[in-house]
Amino acid sequence: MCAALSHEHDKPVKVLVAVLTASDRSSRGEREDLSGQEISRIVTEAGWMVLSHTIVADDKQMLKKEMIRLADALKVNLLLTTGGTGLAPQDFTPDATLEVIERTVPGMAEAMRLDSLRKTPHAMLSRAVCGVRGKTLIVNLPGSPRAVRECLEVIMPAIPHAVELLGGGITDCARSV
Repeated sequence: MCAALSHEHDKPVKVLVAVLTASDRSSRGEREDLSGQEISRIVTEAGWMVLSHTIVADDKQMLKKEMIRLADALKVNLLLTTGGTGLAPQDFTPDATLEVIERTVPGMAEAMRLDSLRKTPHAMLSRAVCGVRGKTLIVNLPGSPRAVRECLEVIMPAIPHAVELLGGGITDCARSV
């Protein structure tokens, strides 16, 4: 089953996922992509469907091209990236993301950083961003399996509702009292 319940309306929401790993070593086959595998495991256990798992080098143009392909051609409604969110010279994932998204969703990145700061002061060095391209929510996750788990735990409850909003399933979020 690839549906999750929307928190607001308790009806199934199809979450179709693409995982994109940014790693020079993994793209050359020198290192196993543990973080990408962890993302796939977690979202599959949640009942979401992984349609693609791609590994590309830490290259801004390659990242942009793949994000555009996944959002526009594959038409996933959730694109989860892992890796390349820090301050190292080869970390380009947030920069590539900012160039392909149409709108930012700062609250998701802020929530991940806030929760991560409770565990390590290094979380303040994250440049991860979240945003929307068409009907696709794009989320930058860290590059370690543990940080991926922790960040997904924070944002996953909001994703079905976000996917539903992006898909046009909800036009008015106001509740009657």
